[in-house]
Amino acid sequence: MIHAEGIAECSKPGNFVAISVGGEESSMLLHRVFAIYRSRQDPSHGPVIELIVARSGKGTEWLVAQSEGALLKITGPLGTSFPLPADPVNVAIVGGGYGAAPLFDLADHLKARGCRVDAVIGAATGTQLFAPLEGKRTVNSVTVTTDDGSAGVQGRVTDVLPELIARQKIDLVYSCGPMAMLHAVDQIARSLSIPHQVSVEEAMACGIGICMTCVLPMRRGDDIKMVRTCIEGPVIDSEEIAWDQVAK
Repeated sequence: MIHAEGIAECSKPGNFVAISVGGEESSMLLHRVFAIYRSRQDPSHGPVIELIVARSGKGTEWLVAQSEGALLKITGPLGTSFPLPADPVNVAIVGGGYGAAPLFDLADHLKARGCRVDAVIGAATGTQLFAPLEGKRTVNSVTVTTDDGSAGVQGRVTDVLPELIARQKIDLVYSCGPMAMLHAVDQIARSLSIPHQVSVEEAMACGIGICMTCVLPMRRGDDIKMVRTCIEGPVIDSEEIAWDQVAK
């Protein structure tokens, strides 16, 4: 949890922040990018943002080692946010691993608009699931899947999604997670003519459109162009992505 006046008040579901890591004398020049889990007014600390951080390298090791009161250099809120429906509809949110984190704030906003929200959360194994209990408190229903069957239904999110869509008469799908999962969810949504908004997990080194590391092939009319997902994303209409070109 980070006190972030000026960021918390402006952030929307799907936005992210870029954090400078390592301190003033560090050789780690690249920022670390994190989706905003939640932004809120805390009774004790004022405007705060909450991030979910997994130790995955020197940068995140440094970040989680910071003590209460440490000062951080943060840029945000960055990127596009999830568009919200104008009227109450039935929504499915689909998250893979820690990619599920920004979907819970989205679920709060959707429910505030009168939407029914059903979640599917998947991971390779149970220890990599993000907050399944949090999901149960936030959404109308949550289905958990794991590749190895250590938690929930054995399989992938796409194994249970079609039945959920049919049972709850889903009108709109949001997803966040690995690109392979997003592509698989897109194929299901596209086959059923259901709008699908994705939050992509491309590597971002700056978060503000300078470094060009986060480009993704997207359709622009009859052309395919490499687009910076930190500027025109991370939330994108799945129909705009040239999925057949992503791996190339």
